[in-house]
Amino acid sequence: MAQTFRTEIEVRFSDFDLYGHVNSVLYFNYCETARIKLLKDVLKELADSQIHIVVAHAECDYAVPILFGEKLMIETHASRIGNASFDLEYRLSDGDRKTYAVARTTMVCCDNIWKTVVPVPEIVRNILDWAE
Repeated sequence: MAQTFRTEIEVRFSDFDLYGHVNSVLYFNYCETARIKLLKDVLKELADSQIHIVVAHAECDYAVPILFGEKLMIETHASRIGNASFDLEYRLSDGDRKTYAVARTTMVCCDNIWKTVVPVPEIVRNILDWAE
């Protein structure tokens, strides 16, 4: 089972739309914040390499709106790993039972010098704790 990483997100007043809930497009920004924190804090070993991890696909299934004053926690884990890509799944919740949305991104590993797709580095596989 893949390791789960938790990120608390600060919801700003400017995130709310005329309907009084967080605008749906911002869910992707929240996932990006959690993903960047994961990549920065956990995958820092890649910082000196020329391998970049980029988003190839993103999707989100909305369950209930995030309303003013609600807490937002994102739990992120690797749900699939392939040769040159892996999927991250995000559960946007109140940190307890209430799920606002579930999102997924497909991440692709690229050599930044040669601009080519490369296999997922072993360090990424190990840190995400993927049991093959």
